[in-house]
Amino acid sequence: MTFEEYLRQFEDILNHPEKYPAYLDEEYYQYTKMNWARMGRWLKRFEPTADFQQFITTVSEPQHWIIITEPWCGDAAHSVPMLAKMAAKNPNITLDIQLRDSAPFLIESYLTNGGKSIPILVIRNQEGQDMAVWGPRPAACQQLFLHLKGAGKEFSEIKEEIQKWYNTDKGAEIQQEIQALLTK
Repeated sequence: MTFEEYLRQFEDILNHPEKYPAYLDEEYYQYTKMNWARMGRWLKRFEPTADFQQFITTVSEPQHWIIITEPWCGDAAHSVPMLAKMAAKNPNITLDIQLRDSAPFLIESYLTNGGKSIPILVIRNQEGQDMAVWGPRPAACQQLFLHLKGAGKEFSEIKEEIQKWYNTDKGAEIQQEIQALLTK
C-alpha cells in the first residue's frame, strides 16, 4: 500500500477498532493511539537535512523501498514517517508499506535474530533484487534497547528511554544509516 493508504488505514483502526481484531486488545489500541500522535508530530517536524536531500537526489536508478510495519509498533511511529519523507525527495524511489501481520508475510524473509522485529526497510533495485535492508531501529537506539533489556529493565522504562532517544536524535542517525546503505 502507499504511505497515504497506510495513514488512512491507521486512522480507520483508531476510529473503528472493532474491524481489526488485533486492536480489540486495549493495550494494542492504546499503543496505536499514542503512535498516531508521534507519527503526526514527525510528519510535521521532521525534514531531511540539506546534506541528505542533496545525497538522495543522486539516486538515479529506480528503487523500490518496502517498509514492513504495523501501526502498534512504537519504533515505527518514529522511523516510518522519516523514511517516507526521505523517499519522497526523489521521484526514482517508490515507497510501499507492507503490514507485518498480514499476507504476504514478507517479514518471514527479514527476521532480526530470528524475531519479527519491525520496522524493516527493504531497498530493491528495478529488477526486484534486494540492495539493502535496514531496521528495526537505528544502531545506537538498538544498542540502548539491548542494554536496557539486558539490565532487566521493565518494558515501560525501556519504552520511555527509547522515546527519549528518538526525540533527542531527531532523525539524524537514520539519515546517516540510509545514506551509508545506499553508498555501498
